[in-house]
Amino acid sequence: MPAARLPTPLRLLVTSGSLLAAAGTLLQLANLTDRAALRRPPAAPPPVTTRVSVLVPARDEARRVAPTVRSLLAQQGLGDAEFLVLDDGSTDGTADVVTDAAAGDPRLRVLAGTPPPPGWLGKPHACAQLAAAARGEVLVFVDADVVLAPHAVAAAVAALRGPRPLALLCPWPRQVVIGPLARLVQPLLAWSWLTTVPLRLAERSGRPSMALANGQFLVLGAAALARAGGFAAVRDAVLDDLALARALRRAGERTGVADGSGLATCRMYDSGRELRAGYRKSLWAAFGSPAGAVAVAAALAVVYVLPPAAALAGSRTGAAGYAAAVAGRVLAARFGGPRGADAVAHPLSIVAVLGLLASSWAGRVRGTLRWKGRAV
Repeated sequence: MPAARLPTPLRLLVTSGSLLAAAGTLLQLANLTDRAALRRPPAAPPPVTTRVSVLVPARDEARRVAPTVRSLLAQQGLGDAEFLVLDDGSTDGTADVVTDAAAGDPRLRVLAGTPPPPGWLGKPHACAQLAAAARGEVLVFVDADVVLAPHAVAAAVAALRGPRPLALLCPWPRQVVIGPLARLVQPLLAWSWLTTVPLRLAERSGRPSMALANGQFLVLGAAALARAGGFAAVRDAVLDDLALARALRRAGERTGVADGSGLATCRMYDSGRELRAGYRKSLWAAFGSPAGAVAVAAALAVVYVLPPAAALAGSRTGAAGYAAAVAGRVLAARFGGPRGADAVAHPLSIVAVLGLLASSWAGRVRGTLRWKGRAV
């Protein structure tokens, strides 16, 4: 159908969606090029003299934790560091794998976790136990599927305590994507905030709603964590990393995000089935309420699905909106995913996320959400 014959309301939606897609890509370009917006940890950080505790919560991570442990013990520039891995009730021999990978290094200790008490979810409780055992002034939380570059911790601490010091810094890792579903969905993690959040304003603002975080790699001050109420403040939060950043802001602390693509990589999921389960257990919590989820889903469809559909019908405006979205995906590829072919499939990525969102809410309503054997 030629673009001129599209109904007027549909043409207006296509135009609006295309303009918003272009605006999102322009915002992303501004975020990526403004060093005051997206922090850049130094490639050659100064030595860290502060005591640092590197903390890893691990539950059934025997397949993936060994490279993580080896990368931790290879950290450079840390004068006084301890490494604590909490075995959170694993049934697959995670603790033995950690011990073997550590090869007797006395800096690393494996802690036996206790089950979460009523009112607590597993991840916040594991992190609370690690924070209680840590002796460092700076706490570095690393997920068990993250591999750090040798300078990663020192660089992250330097960025945390630089000219504009923060209470919490999230150096965003590069996502390792394996399989078609992961290639569609995982690159959207960074793309989503790069295209919607003005980072310079977000860091300077004290509003909790503008906080960003990714629990794969978090660096924060132990004293600031205590002032915010510790992990008890986010004990029941499915998205505990984001909830923690918001709790810190409510306590008057500053939080921010950094380009950690050169510091860390994360392979979150080994299969499409695992990815679906991971997103299903938490995606419902991302937008606050069912109404919020519906509003976001509608906006995504109008901005990133409707324009390419209209382009197929001959709409030049739709084609321009689709091109802007593809350009945005290419820009975000520094945080994971191939730069070319996958970006062209951006509308399919959005459709996949909308399907996961619907499945997540269905599981929430039915009370069937679980993760690693625990109810969510």
